Amino acid sequence: MPDDFEDNPPAGQFTWYKTNTKNNSKIESISFDEKERIHYHGGAIFFLNLLSEDSGIYTVRHIHPSGDCNSLYLKVDVFNVTKRWSHVYMEINSPDVNMMVPCPGPVREICNTFRGNFTWYKDLSLLQGEHAADLWVENAIKDHEGIYTCICTWTHNHTVYNTSGSRWLKVKDQVAYREPLILAPTNKEQLADEGFGIKLNCSVFCGTNAKRDCNASWRINGVPFNGWKQGYSQSTYLTTENPSKNTISTAILTIDKVSAKDFQAEFKCICNTFYVMKNVTLTLKRGESIIPLVIRPVCVLLFCVIVAVLVKCFAIDLALFFRTFFPLSSHKKDARLYDAYVVYQTRCLDKVIEDTHCRFVTQTLPSVLEEQCGYQLFIHGRDDIPGEDHLELVEDSMRQSRRLIVILTPGSGSGSEITAMPQNSMELEGFDWQVGLHHALVQREMSVILIQLGDTGPHGYTHLPIGLQHLIRKSAPLRWPEGSRGAAAMNSRFWKRVRYLMPATPAKKCAQSAIV
Repeated sequence: MPDDFEDNPPAGQFTWYKTNTKNNSKIESISFDEKERIHYHGGAIFFLNLLSEDSGIYTVRHIHPSGDCNSLYLKVDVFNVTKRWSHVYMEINSPDVNMMVPCPGPVREICNTFRGNFTWYKDLSLLQGEHAADLWVENAIKDHEGIYTCICTWTHNHTVYNTSGSRWLKVKDQVAYREPLILAPTNKEQLADEGFGIKLNCSVFCGTNAKRDCNASWRINGVPFNGWKQGYSQSTYLTTENPSKNTISTAILTIDKVSAKDFQAEFKCICNTFYVMKNVTLTLKRGESIIPLVIRPVCVLLFCVIVAVLVKCFAIDLALFFRTFFPLSSHKKDARLYDAYVVYQTRCLDKVIEDTHCRFVTQTLPSVLEEQCGYQLFIHGRDDIPGEDHLELVEDSMRQSRRLIVILTPGSGSGSEITAMPQNSMELEGFDWQVGLHHALVQREMSVILIQLGDTGPHGYTHLPIGLQHLIRKSAPLRWPEGSRGAAAMNSRFWKRVRYLMPATPAKKCAQSAIV
């Protein structure tokens, strides 16, 4: 009974009783002896060191000096200390920068009556230096939220007691309304494709924590959209960005299928806020067809593919064509006499192969490379001088040759008539073979052109020297298409490949330019 703590309590006689909540028929008298844990003093009742069994209904009977009598009732609930945070006094919820947390009234009045001292706690943590009845929280932010407990320490009959009360402090976000800003749409026109769906975005910035009166919406031809048009729908939502706390209202207008009428319509993004209303007009524009955009890269891709295929298929033809217009300067400085030294097998051949071999070396090869292409060949047996030292002639002719043409024939064992058979038919003999392979493999002074006559036979190239087998593995031999139409023409595929491997400028022309 707070009013009964006054210095001049009401006149009359007071009597206190307790009614047990479990057994309403049991009534206990309350003592006025101040030494008792529960006693009364006039209209005030004292509970010193509350216990759970102190819960119940307390009745005070007041007999006035006039003889009138009235009764007042007080219900007391004693709860466990663990439930302290669920029983607090009025919550403090304010957007103010500086917030006051007053000590709860009953605690304040007890402290004032018994001249006690105040102490403040926040979430069970002592707040140093805070001993006033009102606690001020300056520059309040979210971190200041919590339960603030005011504890009064007071003395009664030389015994110290504590009385406490708690309040829950909540800090509201500061609200700042600004002049609205339409974030989207940013352009007056938006591209659209007829027959396809589209979404129109209307976004409005209203301020900081400005959740009230922040609305974005669409109007079609000046009429607010309220879901009245089939094939159109609008969704709105309000968001608060973190950590800026900016409030943005968004309205999405969805058109399921753009029609011709939509390109004539006027769409307005409406911004309706606490202070003002703004709008932005948007119209739909037909988008350019993507077909030209697709055709161009496809055509470029096809062109590149065709060029790559042509280069792949006609690389040799192109090289031969441009070789005449762009001769290499290094070829002009090459003063060697022969374009190629021809090496071929002279023994261990059957009659059929020998005829083919002789015809190719003495007729076909010179006819194309020398007569039609202008190259200078050194063919052993044709160009050697009778009586000249054979070893010296081979060595000197090799040094004067720019290429080494090796004529490969099938291995032995074909079953035909053999004209001559040395002791080791699997070994090629001749000094020119040894010198040629030495220049090609060791000194690397000349490139090798391998030409295969006929099939390789059952043993493949195993009958050839190891050095020559190494060259064959690096570059496959060119197969002579004997009997094919145009085989002896310089423009046939076989001879184009041979010419491609030959020097770009024949030795005759190099010699003439050198003389000039």
